[in-house]
Amino acid sequence: MLESEVYQRMIAKQSKMSKSQKKIANYLTSHPETAPFLTASKLAKYSGVGEATVVRFAVFLQYSGYPDFQRHLQEALQRKWTSAEVFARTTDENDNPESALKEVLSDDIQNLKSTISQMDESVFQQTVQDIINAKRVYIIAYRSAASLGMFLQFYLDLVLQNTELVQQADGVSEHLLDISDEDVVIGFGFARYTKRTVEVLKYVKTRGAKTIVITDHMMSPLVPYGDNTLLASTEINSFIDSFAAPFSIVSAIITAVTRSEHEKVEKRLKQLEGLWGNFDVFQE
Repeated sequence: MLESEVYQRMIAKQSKMSKSQKKIANYLTSHPETAPFLTASKLAKYSGVGEATVVRFAVFLQYSGYPDFQRHLQEALQRKWTSAEVFARTTDENDNPESALKEVLSDDIQNLKSTISQMDESVFQQTVQDIINAKRVYIIAYRSAASLGMFLQFYLDLVLQNTELVQQADGVSEHLLDISDEDVVIGFGFARYTKRTVEVLKYVKTRGAKTIVITDHMMSPLVPYGDNTLLASTEINSFIDSFAAPFSIVSAIITAVTRSEHEKVEKRLKQLEGLWGNFDVFQE
C-alpha cells in the first residue's frame, strides 16, 4: 500500500514540505486505511492544520485538487469498501451530531469549488447542444442518483416535452427499445456505481445514441461510455454522497437549455400558466 505512487510522491517531496505539510503526510502514512475516507476538513482536524493547507498539500503533490488526491489514496487500498466500512472509517464516537450542519455545509462548499475548477466549459456547452438537438432524451439514474434524475427530467420535459426518466432497472428494455442515433442518454453514477447503469450506457452506444455522463471522477466506470463527461465532487464526512455539486450541474444544464430555447420555452410556460390557473395548482 505505502509503495503506491501517491505515497511515493509524499516520500519524494518530504524534504520540500513545510511543517504543516509534514503533519498531514505523517497522519496519512500512519492511518493508511482510514485517512483516505476523510474529507479535507476532517483530515485537517486530525492533522492539526487548516483546511486550506490540506487542499494546497494536494496541489503540492501535483494532483488537481483534494478529490483527485483522495481518489488516489483510496485506490492505493486496492479494494472497494462497503457503506458500513466507510461509515466506520469516517465517523468516530466523539463526533458531535450538532456539528454536522456546519461540517457538511463546509464540505459542500469545497465540493462546489472543486467542481468549478475541473469543469470544462466546452464540454458543458456541447452537452447542452446535444440535449437541444435530441429527438428524445433518456435519463438513467438508479438508487440515490434517482433524485438527480427526477429533478432534471421534471424541468426538461416541462419545456421540451421529450424527456424520459428510466429509474426502474427491470423496465429498461422497454424504455430503450426504439432508441436511435437521434437520441441522447444522460447517465448518473457515483461510487459505489451500479452495474446496470454501466450496462445501459454500453448498450445505447451500440445503437449510436449520444451519451452524457455525470459522475464523480475520471476513474468512474461510466466514463468510457460518455461522449461528454461532467465531473462533480461528492465527498463529505459520511457514508452518503454529497449531491450539492451534481445538483448544481443539473440546474446549470436546465438553465442553459432553456436560455438557448428562449422563445419556445417562454411560449410553453405561458401555456402552462393558463393551465395551472384553470386547475388551481398553486396556493395564492
